[in-house]
Amino acid sequence: MSKIPPVKIQGRLVGHGHRPLVVAEMSGNHNGDIDRALKLMIEAKKAGVDAVKLQTYTPDTITINHDGPEFILDKGLWEGRILYELYEEAHTPWAWHKKLFEMGKELDLIVFSAPFDYTAVDFLEELNCPAYKIASPEIIDIPLIKKVASTKKPIIISTGMATFEEISEAVSAASEGNPSNVIVLHCTSSYPSEIHDANLTTIREIQEKLKVHTGLSDHTKGILTSVLSVGMGACLIEKHFTLKRSDGGVDSAFSLEASELKELVREVHAAASALGSPSFAPLDAESTVFKNRRSLYVTADIKTGDPFTTKNVRSIRPGYGLRPKFLPFVLGRLSTRSIKFGEPLEESMIVGGLSDDV
Repeated sequence: MSKIPPVKIQGRLVGHGHRPLVVAEMSGNHNGDIDRALKLMIEAKKAGVDAVKLQTYTPDTITINHDGPEFILDKGLWEGRILYELYEEAHTPWAWHKKLFEMGKELDLIVFSAPFDYTAVDFLEELNCPAYKIASPEIIDIPLIKKVASTKKPIIISTGMATFEEISEAVSAASEGNPSNVIVLHCTSSYPSEIHDANLTTIREIQEKLKVHTGLSDHTKGILTSVLSVGMGACLIEKHFTLKRSDGGVDSAFSLEASELKELVREVHAAASALGSPSFAPLDAESTVFKNRRSLYVTADIKTGDPFTTKNVRSIRPGYGLRPKFLPFVLGRLSTRSIKFGEPLEESMIVGGLSDDV
């Protein structure tokens, strides 16, 4: 992954070697109140997230007003809801967008959105949207992805429900020969999703097979799945958030509250810091303990010319003497001088040294 240049979103580098971008997904948790939407952004900033993500659609740009069986959800969190009515309740009014983007600038938050049709892309371009999200159900809408790709902005693609072939086709349409402009988010499209359905190793699989940056769109309850994803190489983590789940709202059941969002940011940063880089040498932090490694010490007084035996040389802590691996070569050899109990054994104490034996 280090060979792929990082994606730049509003000056922020996202990818290998950079701290994961934490994205707070507002979705419909504004509950139809712009003041609540602005409050959500303020709380997201306080929690320490890097970005807030919106959704840009109207009921008419995402579906049609029809109450036929195929337009009614038959299971899950929104069972029995007519699609048009659900999206009418959940959508973020386009008239709010300008103010939300301006609030993002005031708060020094990245604000971007998921468009669901061509008109949304054109509208968001007028607002200079710095990046675009392709929602999981839209991953098969190749014309929409190509429309978004034509903006030359970074594209973040969620993979919920998609086969590998569908993901590959979407990445191809989005990248236009530039995979460093694409981030693929592993996603389980159930609301909420269960931890045992997370399959986080898919994150690394997508990285290796498609050579793109990867992350996670997390719909589980809590923060464990998001934090674990960092170990799989997630460079972007998206999580729904709300002020209080008790306030209700279409996504509240699987959204984090402000305090939980803050904990998520803290733990994701800690996980990223813990990854570090491969190391096979003592660290500075280990210096005080390093001396406690075992080494060879004289455990009984020895006179000049006496042989070393198991009774006068042992492997013990601390580690200032010869390494324990030399014990078989030391036993039976003669001492060059008198040695007191408690001295660390050194090569100079051994007649002939160790060079001929080791």
